[in-house]
Amino acid sequence: MKYLILTLLAAATLSAAQAKQTFMGTITDSDCPKADHSEMQMGPTDAVCVTACVKEQGASYVLYDGKDVYKLSDQKTPEKFAAQKVTVKGALDITTKTIHVDSITAAK
Repeated sequence: MKYLILTLLAAATLSAAQAKQTFMGTITDSDCPKADHSEMQMGPTDAVCVTACVKEQGASYVLYDGKDVYKLSDQKTPEKFAAQKVTVKGALDITTKTIHVDSITAAK
């Protein structure tokens, strides 16, 4: 009985920690996580650089909010928003700093 109660409490804690949230920031890549592409400059624009780093260098799309960098579970949708300010809705896994993405839209 104690094991069942502890398991239920642990499950409740984990689900509470992963509540849906809204994040705003810039879609960039893990090679230039703070959206500064002046060193890398893999193309004529930041958007081209972000996409090239992901496709050619094995980087991942990330969200930079001006302070923190978050990994994104969705690695397809961010391509069309490369180097743009966006709103990401999803649940944050605090231990891995990964947003489990529900949606990505252009910032308003």
